[in-house]
Amino acid sequence: MKRITKGISNFLNTRLGFVLLAVFLYTLKTIYAYTTKFNLGVKGSIQTFLMIINPIPIMLLLFGIALYMKGRKSYIFLLIIDFLDSVWLFSNILYYREFSDFLTMVLIKGSGSVTNNLGKSIMGILKPTDFLVFLDVIVLILLLAFHVIKMDVKRLNWRIPVLISSLAVLLFGANLTLAESDRSQLLTRTFDNNYIVKYLGLNVFNIYDLVKTTKTNAVKSQAKSSDIDSIEKYMKDNYVQPNVEYSGVAKGKNVFIIHLESLQQFMIDYKWDGEEVTPNLNKIYHENDTLSFDNFFNQVGQGKTADAELMLENSLFGLPEGSAMVTDGTTNTFQAAPAILDQDGYTTASFHGDVPSFWNRDNAYKSWGYDYFFSSNYYKQKKSYNVGYGMKDKIFLKDSTQYIEQLPQPFYAKLITVTNHYPYTLDKKNQSISKTDTGDKTVDGYVQTARYLDESIGEFMDWLKATGLDKKSMVVLYGDHYGISDNHKKAMAKLTGIKGFNDFNNAQYQRVPFMIHMDGLKGGINHTYGGEIDVLPTLLNLLGVDNKNMIQFGSDLLSSEHSQVVAFRNGDFVSPTVTKVGSTYYNTKTGKVDKKISKTEKEKLSNKVTTELSLSDRVINGDLLRFHKLPGFETVNKKNYSYKKSTALKKLKAAEKKKGTSLIEQNDNKSMVDLYQTDAPELSK
Repeated sequence: MKRITKGISNFLNTRLGFVLLAVFLYTLKTIYAYTTKFNLGVKGSIQTFLMIINPIPIMLLLFGIALYMKGRKSYIFLLIIDFLDSVWLFSNILYYREFSDFLTMVLIKGSGSVTNNLGKSIMGILKPTDFLVFLDVIVLILLLAFHVIKMDVKRLNWRIPVLISSLAVLLFGANLTLAESDRSQLLTRTFDNNYIVKYLGLNVFNIYDLVKTTKTNAVKSQAKSSDIDSIEKYMKDNYVQPNVEYSGVAKGKNVFIIHLESLQQFMIDYKWDGEEVTPNLNKIYHENDTLSFDNFFNQVGQGKTADAELMLENSLFGLPEGSAMVTDGTTNTFQAAPAILDQDGYTTASFHGDVPSFWNRDNAYKSWGYDYFFSSNYYKQKKSYNVGYGMKDKIFLKDSTQYIEQLPQPFYAKLITVTNHYPYTLDKKNQSISKTDTGDKTVDGYVQTARYLDESIGEFMDWLKATGLDKKSMVVLYGDHYGISDNHKKAMAKLTGIKGFNDFNNAQYQRVPFMIHMDGLKGGINHTYGGEIDVLPTLLNLLGVDNKNMIQFGSDLLSSEHSQVVAFRNGDFVSPTVTKVGSTYYNTKTGKVDKKISKTEKEKLSNKVTTELSLSDRVINGDLLRFHKLPGFETVNKKNYSYKKSTALKKLKAAEKKKGTSLIEQNDNKSMVDLYQTDAPELSK
């Protein structure tokens, strides 16, 4: 036994032994992260085996570089690589906990657009056990510092590092081959980053992502006008005739798009502690002149809110990685709702009480054709007004009225709320309902911020009635994405009463509110399945705008021809009959795994989803709308727009006087802001 112990000790005191020890420790800590920090959906012995071994090849290759070096440099190099890789793993753990996805190059490139006020979120996400991913680095340093392992400074035979590098390559080849046998076309058809990580490892995913990003950038530079032909043909072949009964019923009306941050459909009519969480939204939802959709799904990817805005106003899907608003918002050509309506006589404006650079809005909105963007620069700012991602909703909506009343009518105005944003914290003086008791700190504050959001909507709707705008406007309310991610299944099980809340249930709870409210509208609760990709075609039909020649991947939700297969960004989907999550198909009505669905039907449904996602990606990645000639539509010239406060307000004042149709002009130049009633304690005298 002593001989074996001495042999191991002697081996570890060699550079090769130290490298292999580092690989072993790194593998252990990665397996720990895979199994406790991520939800990779590992099933079966093959996937388990691959998850265990996939860290080895790439780290053997990276750590093996140290063997080509001389003396102490090799040890220092290995420790630096180990530390940097641990930082990357640590960062992915934090990101995954909130977004259920991994960091990508596109996301990092656009990180400057989303880092404002993220400190509070990071502290809410952080767990002490996350730091265990640095344990192997600490152990190696201590072993060297206390001379438990001594540095081997002797020159190595060149065959040893070459052998280790070759072995790493061979192991990766074996890993990839086995992975492809279990999941064919893993690197060419995947829409879910979890697959690549669980089969090949996080570091290989990073390399894959870098290569893919480089290729995507090349696609845009190499795109040609003929590339749009196949897209146009698909649009023509799959065109859905809008519902003629609703065509033009809102023509000439103002349009309010109210963005309900992180609000999920299950909050509608939900009661906690005997109280309705969202009484104002519940009232709107059930009114006779509201079209309410109870099977409306968010379809966002990594871009979350930015993806929702992209789909809502362009009927294009978000990208598989990152945010198209960030990566393409400044440079691409779009045919977005603001530009379409602007050229139909509308004044267009977006309102958001945060910095204009968030999600690159200050550039993307110019590409979309927004006349005005009222960001935090336009509002009075106090520390007590801010909730971490911008102004509190009650203050934001009230202060937005000073600009709304100046907009020449008809106008298209989007208002982005933020209070119901992770980590769902609200100061006591604004709390009007108790927290839930799931024991999950992330979840339990959700009803409090949802209630606050609801109260702010109630106040805003009262102001519309007080000013008479309610009779002249169509109000659209939508939830942009989930509030509670699939990492909180136990808490969701308690909130919903669903025992064993699983992946199928999580897919169903991607429903978000979607309501269209207008005086005289033939309303009711509509059970049609649809998603954010369908909003623009639906609204355009209501406004009497023909979309037949437009590149839009959604269709009118009110049309009898509307496809009810709702695509998720990762290739999963829901429909009234079938729900796909990963490689599993469920019966939507029963929630049970559907073993009766034929292979042909699976392929038909999956191909529709992957085809539309792929075609939409081609439009964005290739900037193909620059080649699409839309009759009667003038391509947006970004140089014509400025969101500098002094310039924009001067422009607004001139437009107001020229058209004479603004609310304030129609009220003999008297402001109607004072009609706004709010109980925001920050504004009380």
